[in-house]
Amino acid sequence: MQFGLRRREVIALLGAAAAWPLAARAQQPSVPAIGFLSSRSPSESEGVVTAFRRGLRETGFIEGRNLAIAFRWAEGRYDRLPGLAAELVGRNVGVIVTTGGTVSARAAKSATSTIPIVSVFGGDPVADGLVASFARPGGNLTGLSILVRELMPKRLELLAEMVPQAGAIALLVNPSNPNAERIIREVQEAARTKGVQLHVLKAGTEGEIDAAFASLVELHAGALVVAADPFFNSRREQLVALAARHAVPAIYEWREFATAGGLISYGTSLSAVYRQVGIYTGRILKGEKPADLPVQQPTTFELVVNLNTAKALGLTVPPSILARADEVIE
Repeated sequence: MQFGLRRREVIALLGAAAAWPLAARAQQPSVPAIGFLSSRSPSESEGVVTAFRRGLRETGFIEGRNLAIAFRWAEGRYDRLPGLAAELVGRNVGVIVTTGGTVSARAAKSATSTIPIVSVFGGDPVADGLVASFARPGGNLTGLSILVRELMPKRLELLAEMVPQAGAIALLVNPSNPNAERIIREVQEAARTKGVQLHVLKAGTEGEIDAAFASLVELHAGALVVAADPFFNSRREQLVALAARHAVPAIYEWREFATAGGLISYGTSLSAVYRQVGIYTGRILKGEKPADLPVQQPTTFELVVNLNTAKALGLTVPPSILARADEVIE
């Protein structure tokens, strides 16, 4: 009898011990999860993701400690975004962050009207029908507009100033971008104002980018404006290498192109934008509503010039551009 009693006691103790980890886990607070939906690729988004995590940290959220992030990357294939957005909605994340243009924001907004969304908008979210107003966006979506389309004419002006001898300039656009035709019209108007001929080249795949550069040489275009587009961001190294190989002066939207060897870039500071996106996300996780957080717009822009690339192209950078440059790479 004593042996049997001890056996029962041992079994009871073993059962209790096995239950302890489960009980401990049940008592731990659940870790909030957010979704990160991007039309870009992870390899060229490391810098912006770092800035995003910095913003989260400033609001008290650290991935792996008290926050989980589910990343979904379309890698320039916009048709994948609706399915990836649906995956995040299915996971019942607390917030969805969208990056890589208005197309990502639209995919998330179509997938849910209840989960809060913080977006990096490529243009005017009011004109695009995504929010009611900048001050009071309403609904479940807010974020930051980086005005990529609105800055396209300014990029052509800067390039014409950098390469005044270029009688013809080419514009490279992705036809899959919903804003492609608007970009073309606005840059054409800027070209007419500057008195330069504009050739429009279209590329939506890696092979088409190669073909576009071959056409650019045949057209004797003296310079190239690369349109703001998430797919082109994901092909940054290819674009910069082709511009160098064909000795074509080119202007891009982000500083990252210039640091990779591009001639000149003009646009918003991405690190500042994504830090603020992280802050907005943290504020929503703490209980604030997207409808009450105004859509922010950049007030400062970065002009970056790569003098090494200019020298390789045989260009002398005008003093007027050097005086305005926020960063000069030597």
